[in-house]
Amino acid sequence: MKAESFLADDYRPAEDEPFMNERQLEYFRRKLVVWKQELMDQSAETVEALQESGRNVPDIADRASEETDRALELRTRDRQRKLVSKIDAALRRIENGEYGYCEVSGEQISLKRLDARPIATMTLEAQEKHERRERVHRDE
Repeated sequence: MKAESFLADDYRPAEDEPFMNERQLEYFRRKLVVWKQELMDQSAETVEALQESGRNVPDIADRASEETDRALELRTRDRQRKLVSKIDAALRRIENGEYGYCEVSGEQISLKRLDARPIATMTLEAQEKHERRERVHRDE
């Protein structure tokens, strides 16, 4: 039986069912695939916009404004590219049976956290500890 056939459109993972059962995995897989497709569509729109904006603008103020817009688009696209990479990694974790478990402690990542950030690789506690450690090293 394929996962798609038993997952209702209004399904939400619940704490009272087995953690990362087939329904939950399919729910998160779908969520990740849809998110990735949205990013890919936005990326294609960005490329089209950048190609169209390549015209020669004689006014220096207009040209500066266009260059600023272009730089912002490129930064946004780079962030999207990195996000797609994280989504792909999350999809691989689903395939490998590692999805939903903290890469630091091995504990279950809360369903609430995964629903809000399906690419999460750490529990909230591990993430906060990691960020505190990063801040300390950055301030040194």
